[in-house]
Amino acid sequence: MPTYDLLVEAYMPNLENLKKQAKLILRWHRERHYPVAAQIRGHLPRFLNMPDSEILAASFKLSDAQELVARQQGFDSWQALKAGFSTTPLKVKSLPSKATIVCAEPQLFVTDIKRSCEFFREKLGFTLVFSYGKPPYYAQVVRDAARLNLRCVERPVIESTVRDREELLSVSMTVATADEIKLLFLEFQSAGVAFHQTLKKRPWGAKNFVVKDPDGNLLLFAGLAN
Repeated sequence: MPTYDLLVEAYMPNLENLKKQAKLILRWHRERHYPVAAQIRGHLPRFLNMPDSEILAASFKLSDAQELVARQQGFDSWQALKAGFSTTPLKVKSLPSKATIVCAEPQLFVTDIKRSCEFFREKLGFTLVFSYGKPPYYAQVVRDAARLNLRCVERPVIESTVRDREELLSVSMTVATADEIKLLFLEFQSAGVAFHQTLKKRPWGAKNFVVKDPDGNLLLFAGLAN
């Protein structure tokens, strides 16, 4: 389907578009598309306590997908949704003339989602936004304006000796002032964080340090030198 059609559907949630959404969800389930399992579990009570693998192996019909879409729209059933749309005037939002990128979310490859989430929460002061899947294979953590996505993999993506030798960073994060970068370094130091590089002043007018997470990902934190 063309991208423009997807944009129009997002701004025009009419019944035909919602029917298409239901068919798409049904197809994702048949193709064992893991992210759809979380949607099913979150909106259909009978799937509430099932792990992803069981949800994707379970019987799932078009009527189930339609019920999911209805619940996403705030209705108890597909019939209630159809009745609501027949009595509610359609509100169409105007399409923006230009797209605005509002943020970037680096993705870190990790071998244990639970361990990584604990590291970011307990050592680096982040907060867990969500943990996705049952068992979890994707998560997001946040601290202030920094958001990091954690993706579970079976084995390291980058060979550790190459990463350390070349100092291949997974993410760079900045603070506003020279005082704050020192405060952040001392905070992490008191938490027992493992440093790949301690706080240093750089020729380009910055101070930075590099933290190594449990999977060896190198996380750079930087601020002004003065």
